[in-house]
Amino acid sequence: MMGKDYYKILGVDKGANEAEIKKAFRRLAHQYHPDKKTGDEQKFKEINEAYQVLGNKERKSQYDQFGTTFSAAGGGAQGGFSGANPFGGFDFRGFSSRGSAAGWDFSDFGDLGDIFGSVFGGGSFRGARTKKGPDIELDLDIMLKEAVFGVGKAVSIRKQNQCDSCQGTGAKNGDSYQTCSACQGSGKISSTVLGYFKTQTICAECQGTGKQIKEKCGSCHGKGIVLENVDIKIEVPAGIDDGQTIRLAGQGNSGESGAPAGDLYINIHVQPEPGFERDEFNLITKVNIPFSTAVLGGQILVKTIDGEVKLKIPVGTQSNKNFILKNKGVTRLKAKGRGDQIVIINVDVPTKLTKKQKQLIEELDKEFSGKEKSWF
Repeated sequence: MMGKDYYKILGVDKGANEAEIKKAFRRLAHQYHPDKKTGDEQKFKEINEAYQVLGNKERKSQYDQFGTTFSAAGGGAQGGFSGANPFGGFDFRGFSSRGSAAGWDFSDFGDLGDIFGSVFGGGSFRGARTKKGPDIELDLDIMLKEAVFGVGKAVSIRKQNQCDSCQGTGAKNGDSYQTCSACQGSGKISSTVLGYFKTQTICAECQGTGKQIKEKCGSCHGKGIVLENVDIKIEVPAGIDDGQTIRLAGQGNSGESGAPAGDLYINIHVQPEPGFERDEFNLITKVNIPFSTAVLGGQILVKTIDGEVKLKIPVGTQSNKNFILKNKGVTRLKAKGRGDQIVIINVDVPTKLTKKQKQLIEELDKEFSGKEKSWF
């Protein structure tokens, strides 16, 4: 019996390097995994067999030497050894016993580890792997003051909820089941990999539950979920910033057949407030004051998120002078206290003066400088 063309199985050239072989293996393993719509368990096992040879330098060298007469069982030309371990020539030290009952560790392949744990019996059999429902994402506009102090918002969304009639099972009255004919109620399908290793996989017919719906629920047509309008209270924390996202675990769409619900993600959009600019937990405001107040000093009213407060302006205050209003900024998210409000002063210098005003300014200028020249 002629051996298999492992290069053809993986879809690579004979000159392919280790990285190219590994990349091809990962792609095909994802594509043909039995749990996927495009899955093919036999093809999946064949792909793995090819990689066990081509992914190992020593076995690849032997395969390249003997071609399709190479035997995965012993490495080298095929001989008469009926019943031999088909993995006898394989060095599985690269697949350590970490987390795998079969002694294989596919952690080097990232998310493929779960795939091989299922198909090749790695770890304990835990029944069906339920797929949670889809997440929901929505946008929420809030005012700056609401971002500073926090706010509760009620929103109405349309989402998949667990069917009350069948408690999410999809079966009529929640109990119209029969034993799965494919796995005889075990939830597992036993098979042999490459004629030697016995493996257990999740039954595709019942998804590992061991049961099949005998009569579907009339309300959800066997899916276990119904579409409903739901009111949800969203607690927006004090100190949240524009562009941040709130995650409500389990508040997304319910999964089919009793699977857990997805999550709800709320994207926060803080609407600009006239007169305020946010810098992390500080608020910045710009205030115009009369020329006379800048020269003589005085007191002005400044708008804050909490309301108006009085601010003392010292004599001779210049434009761009900053004043700090302590604890008048944004609440510190997940911390105590608030930021500050920074008040930036802009002095309004008059551009149009009456004759009398100009004379007074010129006299003041002479008083300051002792020289007969105008400021203007």
